[in-house]
Formats: sequence, C-alpha cells, structure tokens
Amino acid sequence: MLTISTYKIAQIILMGHELGRAEGELRGFVETLNEDEQAELVAVMWIGRGTFEAEDFSEALSTARTEATTPTVDYLMGTPHLSDHLEAGLESLGIDPSEAEDDLM
Repeated sequence: MLTISTYKIAQIILMGHELGRAEGELRGFVETLNEDEQAELVAVMWIGRGTFEAEDFSEALSTARTEATTPTVDYLMGTPHLSDHLEAGLESLGIDPSEAEDDLM
C-alpha cells in the first residue's frame, strides 16, 4: 500500500518529537523524499488526524497530490502534533510504527 518505508516515517516521527533541536534535520530529510513519498506522508498524517479514514487512503493520497500548494515540509512543520498524527495514521493503516521507531533509537 505505502511506497514510503515505515522506517522513513518513523525517522520523521522521532525528529518531530524533538522538533526544538531537530528542525533542520527534519526539514532536510523531508526535502530528500520524492513527490510520491511526500504525498503519502501527508495522506498518512491526514488519516491520523481524522481528516480521512484509513479505507479512504487513495482519496487522501489523490487530495495530497492535487492540493499541494506549499512545500510539503512547510505544511508538515506547521501541523500541530505531527508525530502523533503520523503514528495514529500508520496504526489506522495496520502498520505498527513502534518497532521501526525502536530500531532507530
């Protein structure tokens, strides 16, 4: 279902939890993702936030692609509780982010 790896999302989650000291690293990491990965990241965040349901992932992804008017990293950095939403989004999609997060720590 996702082309972006769980490990990449887990890295963003961990950096998001440490935003005060990891903002530059987070910005750089998100900017290296390709357009598809960035759109999937936004879609996962929206599902975790409750904007879309997990079964509407395709619609969330399509919306993320068509409504991208600002750089993805700026949009994500301006989203309160980004890490929590990404974790919840993965869980809604049946993916456990904790294992990937633990491997990265």
